[in-house]
Amino acid sequence: MLDRLTGMNVFVRAAKVGSLSGAARQLSLSAAMATKHLNALERRLGARLFQRSTRKLSLTEPGRQYLQALTRLLPDLEEVEATIASQRVEATGTLRLNAPVSFGVRHIAPLIHVFTEKHRSVIVDLGLNDRYVDLVDEGWDLAIRVGRLKDSRLVSRKLADSAMLICASPTYWSAHGRPNRARELSDHNCLGFTIPTFAGPDEWRFGRDRDLCIPVKGSLRANNGDALTAAAVAGLGVVYQPDFIVGDAIRRGTLESVSLDAITGDVGGIHLLYSLDHSPPAKARAMINFLLSAFTPKPPWQV
Repeated sequence: MLDRLTGMNVFVRAAKVGSLSGAARQLSLSAAMATKHLNALERRLGARLFQRSTRKLSLTEPGRQYLQALTRLLPDLEEVEATIASQRVEATGTLRLNAPVSFGVRHIAPLIHVFTEKHRSVIVDLGLNDRYVDLVDEGWDLAIRVGRLKDSRLVSRKLADSAMLICASPTYWSAHGRPNRARELSDHNCLGFTIPTFAGPDEWRFGRDRDLCIPVKGSLRANNGDALTAAAVAGLGVVYQPDFIVGDAIRRGTLESVSLDAITGDVGGIHLLYSLDHSPPAKARAMINFLLSAFTPKPPWQV
């Protein structure tokens, strides 16, 4: 395949050594291939760059102008290409990583110092939000998503599983009683999540297929699981949240989970994603391997 950069290098070398065969030797090309590259370059420019004879090459006026331009531009272009190529071997540059707010704050941000100690030439740009981001359009190298995946354009690596838990503070359970059946939740102050999910402000879903719908109501609804968890720790009511959010509070004893007669919903996994369009550079591969090792064989929220 004839590429423009090789054609430029053939032209510059040929102008310096005075022959296409000499340029071909310097670039480890055959004389025929060097000629093809030069011909393709001249067709692209629409101008003859050399006057050719059997004994020597001589630059035309367009050739002299083009040589002056390439003498300035090629070193910079080759340096940029070398820099980009090195980034595929050595982890360097800015890595843009997107994650949901609660998961990112709790389980990604505390790991960044460990990663950057190992990879001192990488700057991590951590974006935290709960909306669906487009990796390609928005320029993210990697994204972490919680739940079932839909986008087939992305490569996914599973970081961990996560279970949903029904929790409240010990004081709340003491005051209102612990439910044994999912339907009893309708009698409790249930703190609902307003982002579309199966633990919303008006109904909570249970069962393997999430086909058991329990109507709920409560005095607080929020778009952030940590806010709901904090209110539950304070004794306000019951939350239905992933174990990666409520796990710390359960370990401390400020929340207690209950088992019901219905299967709680499955989060659908926590996944690390990157674009299918290109092989990830070294900085992204380093982060992929780092996070996989950090959450394997058991994520930190599971005891």
